[in-house]
Amino acid sequence: MSEADPIISQWVYAAMQNNQDAFAEIVYTFQDAVYNLCYRMLGNHVEAEDASQEAFLKAFGNLSRYDHGRSFKTWLLTIASNHCIDRLRKRRMQYISIDEPIPATLALSSEEALPEEVVVSDERSEQIQALLNQLKPDDRAVVVFRYWYDYSYAEIADMMETTESAVKSRLFRARKALATLFEQTGDTYHNSLSEGYD
Repeated sequence: MSEADPIISQWVYAAMQNNQDAFAEIVYTFQDAVYNLCYRMLGNHVEAEDASQEAFLKAFGNLSRYDHGRSFKTWLLTIASNHCIDRLRKRRMQYISIDEPIPATLALSSEEALPEEVVVSDERSEQIQALLNQLKPDDRAVVVFRYWYDYSYAEIADMMETTESAVKSRLFRARKALATLFEQTGDTYHNSLSEGYD
């Protein structure tokens, strides 16, 4: 797992001394990553904003537990993911419908879309998000960590406090479920999730 950035560690130490400017720097640096994760997990912009704020508050209250030898971003995204999973479980719902398009920049592909491809990317991203919303919370988190943040099996296992084999199993199950849902909706994008089950 990536080591911590020394500048970020300085901000963390300062924030632990109630330096609000230092914590503001942390929020500014990671707010997009945290928001994007929450949005992919929750499927709703307003709720994602609330969850992001709550995740940062939780992080602020637990800065003393942060291991400075590890990536702060990974630690922060773990907090955000766990918070979103708790929210989803409390709803006692299997999925959440979305009511507005997802920005093209949040499409599953990490490559930037050309101008003429933006509309197609919007539609694809919306379809993918709608299907993600039908996965179980833990399976959804594994997919988001793997495909949106490119974390390894070992890193995901550490973040979710489970084993690599369990992560692979969840990812395999999630890909299979997504492929089935894609077929049911007549979508042809399931090849985007065709990474081998190693």
